[in-house]
Amino acid sequence: MSVEPTDIRIMVYAPALASSDARTLAIVHGLERAIPGLRLGWTTTEEADLVALPDRDEWIVAARTNGGLPFLCNDDDNHLVTLAGSENSNGLAAGGAPHLEVRATLLVDASAFSMAADALEAVADGAQAFWGHLTPFLAAVDIAGQTAPTLAGPPSPPRGLPALKLPARIRAPEIPHRLGWLNYWSAAAARAIGFPDPARDTDLLSRARHTSTGGWVVQLTDAPLDLDDPTHLEALLRAYERFPEIGGRAEP
Repeated sequence: MSVEPTDIRIMVYAPALASSDARTLAIVHGLERAIPGLRLGWTTTEEADLVALPDRDEWIVAARTNGGLPFLCNDDDNHLVTLAGSENSNGLAAGGAPHLEVRATLLVDASAFSMAADALEAVADGAQAFWGHLTPFLAAVDIAGQTAPTLAGPPSPPRGLPALKLPARIRAPEIPHRLGWLNYWSAAAARAIGFPDPARDTDLLSRARHTSTGGWVVQLTDAPLDLDDPTHLEALLRAYERFPEIGGRAEP
């Protein structure tokens, strides 16, 4: 029986780009190395027409807009990959400076899930990110509800998930705002949340790996996070309990 491809999202949060910053190309080249056969050699017009980029790297440097990375994609509707980045004028923490947000979308089937950690690491290390995550779209919607305000006021998270603070109430940019299926924590982020603790993180360490820059990629569940699965929901809740710093919940 065939399995429908799954839409998974990468989000990483990094210091804002400086002029002539080499990180844009590092992100693109890293993601291409992480996914065999990937070539992000196209962009789209406002009318959503696909446009080939024969001098892609030169175009990226010249077309950098919004303090980030212009939209790129491959030419494969069955295994679509998109990549873009922009500067967010808000800080990741109270009184923080603007930051870079990099977003990638991967349409992958079960045979490609093994590439997910490589893809997240490549984008995050290339961006020199503070932290980031890779999560299937449906789970990401529920996780976003942990922070999104409601008409009644504070967030009302689904599924018993904890409410998370807005960035303006988080004390440092290294502190992750939320969890995902795969989590990228820079060395600074890992220190900020107290990971790893060999006595408490045996299960997480069995699905974690160190990156070349000293950060970590930490996977919560063996299969892609599905919050309709009670064991997956429990794994997410356990991780939030283990790391109260995430989302600013440990702060007074």
